[in-house]
Amino acid sequence: MPVQDQQDEEQEERPDEGSHPGTLDGVDDVAVEHDERRNKMERLRAEGIDPYPPVSLWGKRDRIADVLAAHDPAALEAGEHPELSYHVAGRLISRRGHGKTAFLDVRDLSGTIQAVVRVDSLGQEPFDRILALDIGDIVGVLGCIYVTQRGQLALAVKELTLLTKSLMPPPDKHHGLGDTGTRYRHRELDLIANEETRDLFVKRHKIVFEIRKWLNARNFIEVETPALQSLAGGAGSRPFTTHHNALDRDLYLRISVELFLNRCIVGGMESVYDMGKVFRNEGISHKHSPEFTIIEFMCAYSDYNDVATVTEEMFRDVAQAALGRTVVKRNGEEIDLAKPWRRVTMRDIMLEQCGIDFMESSREQLAEVLEEPLEEAATWAELVADIYSKKIESTINQPTHVFDFPLEPFPITRRHPVHPELAEHFDAVIGGIELVSGDTELNDPVDQWQRFVDQRQRRMIDDADVPHPNDEEYAKAIEYGYAPTAGGGMGVDRLVMILTERDTLREVIPFPIVRDLK
Repeated sequence: MPVQDQQDEEQEERPDEGSHPGTLDGVDDVAVEHDERRNKMERLRAEGIDPYPPVSLWGKRDRIADVLAAHDPAALEAGEHPELSYHVAGRLISRRGHGKTAFLDVRDLSGTIQAVVRVDSLGQEPFDRILALDIGDIVGVLGCIYVTQRGQLALAVKELTLLTKSLMPPPDKHHGLGDTGTRYRHRELDLIANEETRDLFVKRHKIVFEIRKWLNARNFIEVETPALQSLAGGAGSRPFTTHHNALDRDLYLRISVELFLNRCIVGGMESVYDMGKVFRNEGISHKHSPEFTIIEFMCAYSDYNDVATVTEEMFRDVAQAALGRTVVKRNGEEIDLAKPWRRVTMRDIMLEQCGIDFMESSREQLAEVLEEPLEEAATWAELVADIYSKKIESTINQPTHVFDFPLEPFPITRRHPVHPELAEHFDAVIGGIELVSGDTELNDPVDQWQRFVDQRQRRMIDDADVPHPNDEEYAKAIEYGYAPTAGGGMGVDRLVMILTERDTLREVIPFPIVRDLK
């Protein structure tokens, strides 16, 4: 079930190689700031203060969002409320001083709260130490609820502790993080500077969590399949190769997990899935990454129509649970995942959009639609797939299942019962992007053996009458009886991209692969 096809390389915006991704404009200014902060750190140590003290606040600190949600400032009198005490921790993001009172903004992942520091409450020396803190330092704040004269909720500081001294100035949105290259290379700085980025990866976590929750609730069992494989099978992509020294053998990083899940079905596990990284040694684009997260799921006693239904229901429910809505925007259109998806055959949609019936067309006629010279080695199936990928897929914006692809690229997929040159395969497409690739699995071991042989002969240009040894192992495994099964493979990053309305995978992958700076 290939979730990625051959990719066009995407150009990456590169940062100014002479600038630092922090807040200051030049390398010299950053160096000065770094030296000043390091000197402060050394002075603290000389005074007997550990700038990186041991901390144990697990189960003891309060989330800032919970503090803010617990109290309505309009229902409280202005001033301190000593009976309402809290202990928060986070990054110091701003500081304002007014005589003998200072106002600090402290942020944790859940939110930001103002901390009010007063000389008459703490004393002059602790007050001065707090004013000497740098923006970016990590602090712990023990205090009580304080309602300002403007009716804002804050904490009146009773004790403030430096938990981590920051030696580099934090970035902000206006200095140094204006280009995407820097944001991807230095994601930690992007996270510090941009609340939107932090929210994005919280949403990603919720989406992944809800996918697992949805499958688990329907009696799917998660199985961890090997990342190092003797043969990178299950999809038609170029693998990454590595070498195991102790065994003195080459291994491949997985491009799919399908074959191992199928063997679990043979063993009687019925409904299984695996979510994890796969690796495909190909190009990079807005919808392709050499390393990405996939989830593949297999359902015994099902066919590809059932998998399409599973896809619709999962997307709808996951969007509602993770985002609180089922409507997203893509290419200027609203997409409602709660509505039934369009279901169309590849034959019908190609006839509709390109005016050609590929089932009745020659290679020459298909090449004319592509408007490209006909390559001698190009098969009928490859030409049909090219027309679909180049002329049709990108035009499908609303949720659509496209059924019944040419059989050749799908050696472990069941033949169509009416058209044996087609496979019981479908792609689920939103916003011009394939999100799920699904099949009815081939469970006839004799047919499976011959398909592997044919595939090897096409690739190796030899007359071998046996498949690759590991394909042979799979073909023999299903001889024990492989229950009628269907499954799907979904690019998790692509789904996150659609649900969070982003334009490129590298926005939703925490640490995407990028070029080295020269």
